[in-house]
Amino acid sequence: MIEVKNVTKKFESTIAVDNISFEVKDGEIVGLLGPNGAGKSTTMNMITGFIEPTSGQIIVNGNDILKKPKKVKKQIGYMPEGVPLYYELTPKEFVSYMAELKLVKRKERKEEVQKVLKETGLEEVQNRLIRSLSRGYKQRVSLAGALVGNPDVIILDEPTVGLDPKQITEIRSLIKNLGKKHTVILSSHILSEVSQICEKVIIINKGKLIAVDTPENLEKATMDTNGILLTIEDPKNNIRNLKEQIKEIKSIKLVKDNNDGTKQYLIISSSDVDLRKQLFDLLPKQDIVIFELKKSETTLEDAFIKLIDNVKEEKK
Repeated sequence: MIEVKNVTKKFESTIAVDNISFEVKDGEIVGLLGPNGAGKSTTMNMITGFIEPTSGQIIVNGNDILKKPKKVKKQIGYMPEGVPLYYELTPKEFVSYMAELKLVKRKERKEEVQKVLKETGLEEVQNRLIRSLSRGYKQRVSLAGALVGNPDVIILDEPTVGLDPKQITEIRSLIKNLGKKHTVILSSHILSEVSQICEKVIIINKGKLIAVDTPENLEKATMDTNGILLTIEDPKNNIRNLKEQIKEIKSIKLVKDNNDGTKQYLIISSSDVDLRKQLFDLLPKQDIVIFELKKSETTLEDAFIKLIDNVKEEKK
């Protein structure tokens, strides 16, 4: 378990992280989110022991990182943003070097390196120079460096940045598999990615902790309207009278004008109103043919923007 207790980090007069507290349980995959400059990388660097907090405590598996730094660092594998690698080495040489730095026993080192190369899908390119590899393979090499030594905790800073869609899918799959054996903390600007991978989300803005919850709970908690996506055939344009007939409707917005004569609309009501039954009853009577009617889902991105905007409003 990771415990971050009342942690603050100051750089001269700038407060990068401001009195934050949270817990990460064993085996969780946790997303650390926030706008640029929010304090995500600083928080990760403090958990890894790369920089010290100005005040507060960070405890990893019962060990205070300031009192037992070597013991804590041995339990953490870190993949920093930007893939800092030694390009004149091969993946095998790089991972072997990382194993040596992490004090993996010499008699176990060869087997450990091969295990990690296989786990990260690097076996076929293990003897090629890193500089000749694609961006996706370079990410895998950096991840392999974090995994060698079998640390309890894996920390990944923007693990899919700069990758193409196929590479992103592959790295996501790797991260999901990591969650079966390790505790994982990752930061990402791709919120759909976090929603798919992570069981819990920690949101930081301007150094302050904004929210800690599951993606699903954050989506529900920030939903103040209900949206219905309605695809219809409406030759007489009777949809224009719908707001007058159903008073609970806040707005009707044309989303898409399809080539087959149908149109898709987004119908908004307050969060405590479900209009589906009324629409099913009323629309056929108005000579409107329903092709599809479904609830519009609130995403983690919607929740994130709402939470950040709420903080801005409070400060005004």
